[in-house]
Amino acid sequence: MRKVVSFMHISLDGFVTNAKGEMSWINIDQEMFDLAKERTLAADIALYGRVTYELMEDYWPTAADQPNATKHDIEHSAWYNSVSKIVPSRTVKGPAPKNTRIISENLTDEIRKLKKEDGKEIIMFGSPSIVHELTAENLIDDYWLFVNPILLGGGNSLFKPFNQSIYLKLISSRTFLSGVVCLHYETKTNL
Repeated sequence: MRKVVSFMHISLDGFVTNAKGEMSWINIDQEMFDLAKERTLAADIALYGRVTYELMEDYWPTAADQPNATKHDIEHSAWYNSVSKIVPSRTVKGPAPKNTRIISENLTDEIRKLKKEDGKEIIMFGSPSIVHELTAENLIDDYWLFVNPILLGGGNSLFKPFNQSIYLKLISSRTFLSGVVCLHYETKTNL
């Protein structure tokens, strides 16, 4: 059975963007890139909201081909080009690019089906609206939260109200030189 894994940068007060929708406050370093590589190697499906997907699609397919490509650019570009991608969207039209499946309705039903299949993890980078939808249905198995040392005071919250309590178990924590703390939580299913 597959696991759904959310990999998100957040502010200390729980926002994924500031009030202007910006993410320039996020601290990223080589240690985090190395951890991201470990997590991507454990996944064979990437789940992106439409906005995140469009950002990824604009950069990653050719990132390794750029003259100033970093080690991370080369490795992540290779993974991105080979991984199956799922993009929930009612607005994307036309044929989907290679390895990409557009889901226009019943995302939670599709994720439930995928979770029952054999395979590696389904990983989400960003895409807070997808996190909102899947959290409300308790379909996320692991939360990897990169808590940045900043209070934004407003913006797009990682979590929206939903109708149940979801209990989590802290699996690990790690502090990076940048001051970012990575908290890895697993959902508890047997309480």
